[in-house]
Amino acid sequence: MPGQFLRPVGPFESGPPSHALTVDMPELERFGLAQLWRALVVAAVITACVLFALGTKPFTRRGMSWADAASEGIVDAFEALGPTFVKLGQLMASSPGVFPAPLANACLRCLDDVPPVSARSARSVIESDLGRPVEALFTEFDDTPLAAASVAQVHACVLPDGRQAVIKVQRPGIYHRMLVDLRTAYWGARLLERLSEFFRIANATAIVRDLHRATMTELNSAVEADRQTRFRTALWSFGDNHGVTAPEVYWEYCGPHVICMERMHGTPLDRIDPGERPDSQMLIRRGVKAWIEAITVHGPFHGDVHAGNLWVLDDGRIAMLDFGIVGELPESWRGVLKDMFYATLLDGDFSRVARGLRGLGFTTDLEASDEEIGQQVGAVLAPVFANDLGELKLSSLIMALVQIGKLWGVASPEELVLFGKQLGYFERYATRLAPGWVMGRDLYLFRNVFPEAVQARTAALGITLPED
Repeated sequence: MPGQFLRPVGPFESGPPSHALTVDMPELERFGLAQLWRALVVAAVITACVLFALGTKPFTRRGMSWADAASEGIVDAFEALGPTFVKLGQLMASSPGVFPAPLANACLRCLDDVPPVSARSARSVIESDLGRPVEALFTEFDDTPLAAASVAQVHACVLPDGRQAVIKVQRPGIYHRMLVDLRTAYWGARLLERLSEFFRIANATAIVRDLHRATMTELNSAVEADRQTRFRTALWSFGDNHGVTAPEVYWEYCGPHVICMERMHGTPLDRIDPGERPDSQMLIRRGVKAWIEAITVHGPFHGDVHAGNLWVLDDGRIAMLDFGIVGELPESWRGVLKDMFYATLLDGDFSRVARGLRGLGFTTDLEASDEEIGQQVGAVLAPVFANDLGELKLSSLIMALVQIGKLWGVASPEELVLFGKQLGYFERYATRLAPGWVMGRDLYLFRNVFPEAVQARTAALGITLPED
């Protein structure tokens, strides 16, 4: 009976208070006994796994090169060492242009589900956050998780009013465990940079710092749920994008370590057969359009659009899931990015980009005009954005961003690099779903970003853009 269910007494029933949206960034440079012991364990596990992989190669990995076998051993070690190293493997897998190909390919395994924690542990986290027994919160709760990742796992449930939902539950003790691992990895990266030119060039310590920042943010469930809500609200602010969605957050069932949201049913984008979906190109165009608007107009954008987080729903919409990683460019940099798109799409005038960079304080010491600097920007970026997206290589885009920074002695913002990584995912989807589609020339994507200019261009060309 409905009366037997109790309202949760979690802290976010009316939405998260402001202090809950502050991300704690503990010191990364600290190194104590816990980190020393962990470093010894990490070194021993990686060494043992790599030696075992190399030793068994002639018997079990005959078709592999020695580099491939060693890389498989490293990933075996990552899986044995737990969540932090699985996330490091995910980072390597999603950045094939940065890490050696054998290692990046082997790390694709880290994108799969990891073993879940027990149902008892998951229930304990929910009950601690929401103040009620699971049986008093939900009419149904599935103890077998739908998915399990390095930080959290997802359980299906049904709310007392009949709504189908899922609840994302952090692994118990994950904060302390990952902090120890990140501090250990940071000191290991510092040592490797001293010993190897490759790790100095790769800037291993910066990679760990980025992972630390992303992980500490992801461990704040209130921040993730708030960003998801903001992204979902912004989706339809122009009255279109009805073919794109994100799950609604049910705040009364959320807490510091749990997020409850609308359940969605569909298929990961990379499992869609374009031969059976005549609208496959439109699917990817809708998704990229909403994503571009988030970056350039609204602020928060999805920063992890691998296929497990991008689904085609049973009703035909495309859905963005899991907002554990979200980027947000400063307003000033959004303007520069919009200028880059405008030049590529509409007028080819990259001097506007140069003026925007000067406005940020860059290039002020250069003996060059805006037009000359704009030509430099255009030479670097125009081939990247104007080519067939299916041919775009992540390494090319990242190197283009790095090259721009080198032109004026500045580093590209982390969020801009995150943007580039997501383009790498869309590249893979476009190869299958939209061959020949050129993102930088698709007026539909920028209809809400440059409304007047796009309307004038479509009228001049005598074309009609899709309504949704």
